[in-house]
Amino acid sequence: MILSDREIEAALEHGFIKIHPVPDRALWTSTAIDLTLDATLLKWTPKPAKTGARQQIRPNGPGEFNIKDLMDDPSWATKIQIDPRNGYELETNAFILGYTKEIVYLPNRSRLAARVEGKSSLARLGIGVHVTAPTIHAGFGFKEGLPEKKLGSPIQLEIFNISGLPVVLDVGMPICQLILEEVRELPNKGYKGQFSDQTVFAPPPKPGSKSRQRPK
Repeated sequence: MILSDREIEAALEHGFIKIHPVPDRALWTSTAIDLTLDATLLKWTPKPAKTGARQQIRPNGPGEFNIKDLMDDPSWATKIQIDPRNGYELETNAFILGYTKEIVYLPNRSRLAARVEGKSSLARLGIGVHVTAPTIHAGFGFKEGLPEKKLGSPIQLEIFNISGLPVVLDVGMPICQLILEEVRELPNKGYKGQFSDQTVFAPPPKPGSKSRQRPK
């Protein structure tokens, strides 16, 4: 069952879900809330290996695969700060990673999960916000050892442009919609995936300063 705007508002008031900051009422619809884009993006920019061999990723290969380590590795990825005046031009057939400005927490006990979906206005321009990964699991945002008031995580977005038009992304623009759904029974465990403790990307270092890694 999808929650209506009245049910979402009641869930927020009673602490059954957490969205911080709560989006302006203009970003609410009858069955969803729009979330907005954070200022820092990440673009995959693999650099040729010194041996001249082609870089490739093998997620199911030998050893442990950790996508977060790749995102922090400058030989694989570059962080980009969106220009506050001119925005960031997402070229055609391009792909970037971003985050919502809002922090979301879905307590396991609340029996609520969510889906993050694109906005129709952006979809008509060929902009998508997730690559086969729309599910926000029950328990999302939980971190072991933290008090309740500090729980929550931003939602990472896989943003792509399949149109023939460059599209400008701005900080704080409505980028996706969050649809909340009821889970029929209490899950045995909350979400404990690789991204259960994710935070927004640290801004890229300024010229002449030392590089900064995203906190883990």
